[in-house]
Amino acid sequence: MKATIIGLFLIIFSVQLSFAQNSAAEEEIIKLSKDKWEWMAEKNVEVLTKLFHEKAVFVHMGGAWGTERELDIIKSGGIWYKKADIHEVSVNIIDNTAILLNRIDLLAEVGGNEVTNPFEVTEVYVKQDRSWKLTALSFTRLMSPSR
Repeated sequence: MKATIIGLFLIIFSVQLSFAQNSAAEEEIIKLSKDKWEWMAEKNVEVLTKLFHEKAVFVHMGGAWGTERELDIIKSGGIWYKKADIHEVSVNIIDNTAILLNRIDLLAEVGGNEVTNPFEVTEVYVKQDRSWKLTALSFTRLMSPSR
């Protein structure tokens, strides 16, 4: 009887610990994503270079490209991500991969014109050497604002 109770206690404890670890990892990804939007608004290419995986892909309304071009576009102001109003966030973690979905209204300056667009943004992060690297960022324009 004691062994059964102790076994049951250990199972419950390990399940709770597992959920707590996932929750902590999810919160880490949510914060990292939020920080990323701020770094992009600040055109902080130095920090973004550390975050973006060298083989990352970026999918926009106007095309798709790699890390080097994305960093050049941010640095030059070709796309200035001024402000991302985040309305919904969800995270799924599978092994060392995190998939984050953001529903946002993005205020940006593109080619000298200020525009606001509602997007569902997909971000994929992979954990390497104890840190998360952004490997994919994809914008899907929505038909109506997120509000």
